[in-house]
Amino acid sequence: MMKKAYGYLRVSGQGQVEGDGLVRQEKAIREYATANGYTIHKIFRDEGVSGTLEDRPALARLLLNLEENGHGIKTVIIERVDRLARDLMVQENIIADFQKQGFDLISATEGADLLSADPTRKLVRQVLGAIAEYDKSMLVLKLRASRERKRAKVGKCEGRKSYSEAMPEVLKEIRRLRRARKGQPRRTYVKVAAELNAGGYKTMTGKAFSGQTVQSILHREKNKKR
Repeated sequence: MMKKAYGYLRVSGQGQVEGDGLVRQEKAIREYATANGYTIHKIFRDEGVSGTLEDRPALARLLLNLEENGHGIKTVIIERVDRLARDLMVQENIIADFQKQGFDLISATEGADLLSADPTRKLVRQVLGAIAEYDKSMLVLKLRASRERKRAKVGKCEGRKSYSEAMPEVLKEIRRLRRARKGQPRRTYVKVAAELNAGGYKTMTGKAFSGQTVQSILHREKNKKR
């Protein structure tokens, strides 16, 4: 009997959305599934979003589907690990979440043992993540140079504001929802996101919150204090 799996695709720029990035990823996932006895139940697509945890609605929906588990699906197939995230720490955090929940994550390129704790497999995964992170860092440097050049020409070029600067009321609500309650477990990032959405809150880009978005916001605010 064929095993069921989800597919996950991500492209980071509008040019990739309009190009063949999504098509290529889906083709690789479906070919891997066919060759290894899986049937793809559903494909989740994050189109034109970065590899950080912020604004990843499709990934959030995928994780919710896995956690609800009324369908019996516990496997996700991606084209390669940097489609999950380019940042090494983000990769490892997501992979750790999959491991804790007992889900399987398969890369059509890197293999079926992506979650393996074997030292060699972990080293390979982290080397691939480090390469992807280097590529992202170089892109950030180039964008920064471009902003500085623009600032030199026009005299001003604002960077992206943090939530504490642009939407302090949202940050306050996130912290309230995450705060441990007496005798009860702390809300997960996914549950915090669900309550924010139910309360009508939106991200700075006007989108719904995901668990990854909430985690990313708190992580950035924490790093600002260091």
